[in-house]
Amino acid sequence: MSGGTLTSLFALAGFVYLAAISIRALVRAQRPILPFPWEAPVGAAGFLMLIVGTWLGLYISPREQHMGDVGRILFVHVPAAWLAMTCFLLAPGFAFGFLMTGKRHWDSAMDAATEVGVVEGVLMITLGSIFARPTWGVWWAWDARLTTSSIMLLSFVGVMLLRGIVRDPDRRATWSAVANILSGINVFIVYFSVQWWASLHQLPSVTAGGSAIDPSMQWILLFNTTGLHFVTVWFLARRYRLAEALAEAEWPEPLPEMAK
Repeated sequence: MSGGTLTSLFALAGFVYLAAISIRALVRAQRPILPFPWEAPVGAAGFLMLIVGTWLGLYISPREQHMGDVGRILFVHVPAAWLAMTCFLLAPGFAFGFLMTGKRHWDSAMDAATEVGVVEGVLMITLGSIFARPTWGVWWAWDARLTTSSIMLLSFVGVMLLRGIVRDPDRRATWSAVANILSGINVFIVYFSVQWWASLHQLPSVTAGGSAIDPSMQWILLFNTTGLHFVTVWFLARRYRLAEALAEAEWPEPLPEMAK
C-alpha cells in the first residue's frame, strides 16, 4: 500500500472519528463513567503531541527542497486548514440534525463546531500569510485559494454574529442552521479553487492517487495532524458543554405530552 493511500485512509478515519466523538457529546449519560470529563485526557494527549510534533518539525524534519526552513510552518498550517474545514463540514451536518429534529443538543453542537472552526480558520489564514511573505513576496494576494478561504471564514463569522444578534433561542437556532448550511458550500469551493482557477497556491499534495510529500516529512505532518485533531475534539466538547449550560436558561421546557 502506497504512502498516499495510507494518508488518504488516515484522513478519512480521522474525519469519521472526529464526527463520531463530537456526536458522542450529544449523549448525556445518566452517571459519569469517569471522575473527570471524558475529553480531558484526549485534550492532554493532543497538546503533548503538538509540543512533540513542533519539535520534530523544527529539528528533526529535513529542510524542504524549494522553500528551505520556511516550509516548516506547514507542519502547523496544513493541520489547521484540514481541521478548520472539518469543523466547517460538521457545523452544517449538525444544522441538518437540528432542522430535522428540532432538538436543542444539535444546536449546541452546531454552535461549538462553528466557533472552533473559526478559531482554527483564523490560525490557518494567519499562518498562511506568514508563509506567503518569504515565498511569494507578499503578505496577501487576491489569489483563488486565499480569497475563497477568507470568504469561507467570514461566512462562518457571520453565523456567529447572527447568533449574537437574534435573542429568541428557537429563531436563532433555525436561522443559524440555515446560514451554516449555506456557508458550508464554501468548503467545497475552497477545496476545488486551485483546480478551477489559476492560483499561486499549490495543488493538493495528498490525494487518493498518492502523495507528493517525502515520507521523512509526511509522518511528522500526520503526527501533528493527529495532535491537533485531539485538541479539536477537546475544544468541541468543552464548547458544547458551555453551549448546553447557556441554553438551559434560555430554552423553554418542552410541553408535557398529553395522555392518550
